[in-house]
Amino acid sequence: MYMGHKHHGKSSAKFLDSNEILSELSFKGNETFMDAGCGDGYISIKAIEEFLPEGVVYAVDIHDESMEGLKEYKNENNVENLINVVADITEGIPEVEDSSVDVILMVNVFHGFKSSQNEDVVVEELKRLIRDDGKIAIVDFNPIEIPHGPPVDIKISPERLEELFAKHNLKRIYLNEELGADYPNGKSHYMIMFINE
Repeated sequence: MYMGHKHHGKSSAKFLDSNEILSELSFKGNETFMDAGCGDGYISIKAIEEFLPEGVVYAVDIHDESMEGLKEYKNENNVENLINVVADITEGIPEVEDSSVDVILMVNVFHGFKSSQNEDVVVEELKRLIRDDGKIAIVDFNPIEIPHGPPVDIKISPERLEELFAKHNLKRIYLNEELGADYPNGKSHYMIMFINE
């Protein structure tokens, strides 16, 4: 199990706009994209339908049951460029080749690796997967008190992520701390993006 704090494939769709997130990734339309920790797949479906008409989408999650809707969507719509993968990222994703993914997106997942102390293993696996000019984008909770999400001590700050990824020779190229829902003490989420140095 890759999460010390378990959410069992819950969807972020209620408080994160897939369009807002995917727009940040500057797709051309033919990339290979991975939705890592995809949950119910709402981001994968949006990517297929509106952002990657000629691309390939890997929807990866440890919880097979959370991807039932994705499987139905794929079958009902004859979507050939959506590949569902059940895998534990901390143990690797052998179904996906080295240096084969243009963009990896991980939404509301990385804080779980902090609590289970698997951060370095996960960063190395993400690095293995991306092409030399590929990008890794992490969307996670800002470390503030809000009504939903994990406790503040489980949340991971963008500064901590930047330090962690730098240890693996991955350089921050982008940070947006104004994603998600509005609260008096700030926005609920941020996006941080990395490339190989």
